[in-house]
Amino acid sequence: MPKKMLFADVISQNGVPFIALVATKGSYIKGKWVQPPQREVEMIGIILPIVAGSKSIGEELRFVESGVYTLKEKKLLTTEHIDIGTKAKYKGEIYTIQAFKDFTDYTDVNVYLMRWEGVTKDA
Repeated sequence: MPKKMLFADVISQNGVPFIALVATKGSYIKGKWVQPPQREVEMIGIILPIVAGSKSIGEELRFVESGVYTLKEKKLLTTEHIDIGTKAKYKGEIYTIQAFKDFTDYTDVNVYLMRWEGVTKDA
């Protein structure tokens, strides 16, 4: 097994803060299901655009294994584990974590696709 490449220091020094909206466990109260609000957890990661270059028609839409993505989707590199389907807030916009590339045999970095959902209500 190769030695792992460790990038935690690079991410902590060069990363940006974002908020992960972590689901909390619901419960039955007096026979009715109650789902508490999501917990906001501040995390650090490197967030990169997926498509570089101009916004020409040819670059607005791309195809990947997990489907189609647009210029608004981002790539997230972090040492934190984030469950697929978790919502994230970054710069006033909401994203859903939709894909994960597993490089954990080689590095301490988790690579995710952040699918753009829209602008936050408080932005």
